[in-house]
Amino acid sequence: MDEETKRQYWDAYQQWQRYLEQLHRALLREEKLQPPRLKALLYREARAKERYEEARRRLLGLGLE
Repeated sequence: MDEETKRQYWDAYQQWQRYLEQLHRALLREEKLQPPRLKALLYREARAKERYEEARRRLLGLGLE
């Protein structure tokens, strides 16, 4: 496996974890966010997870569907 694939996986994972932590703070620790900001955070977390899943499939050598 090449270094670029590993780096892309790691970067995608770290970004997703950052957004997931922010989302958990907002939902579980009851941080007050205005609805538009919460919606934007949910969108960013979902997109980051998609990028992570794509990078994970590449890392594992699975085709993208």
